Amino acid sequence: MLLLVTGAVFFAGLQAAETLKQLQERFDMEEHAGRKVKELQKLAPAQFAAASDAANSGNYTDVGFIFEKYRDNVRAAFLLLKKQEPDADKHSGSYRQLELGLRQGIREVEDMLLVAPQALQPPLQLVHKDLLEMDDALINALFPRRTPEPVKVPTPADAKP
Repeated sequence: MLLLVTGAVFFAGLQAAETLKQLQERFDMEEHAGRKVKELQKLAPAQFAAASDAANSGNYTDVGFIFEKYRDNVRAAFLLLKKQEPDADKHSGSYRQLELGLRQGIREVEDMLLVAPQALQPPLQLVHKDLLEMDDALINALFPRRTPEPVKVPTPADAKP
């Protein structure tokens, strides 16, 4: 009986890993920006689950690799989106989907930073920084400044004679 339960748990783990691998392959093969964002929405939860499983087993090196791959996936989707659909006003749906998914990823990285050992935090901090920069770029694409920056008028003390 114990052998049967152990075999079932092992098989479920292999099936989940295979699903992550299949999702990653579908994401990598997708060439349309909107569909790539949708594939990322399917892939990201599987990556987060794999990172959580690795953290629960104490393997924080794998956690770092998983989140680095997630960052690379987000970057690939964002670059393709900017290339194929540069006007975020006309194609805001894909940009919004990517931004919402990215916010979830940022929260996952922040949660992992709380439990990761101090020695293994620098790679996660780099991923966190990169994700925040991409999030800022997405928000700027979605909500560009419509008015120019105000020009600062020099005060009389600042003016040179």
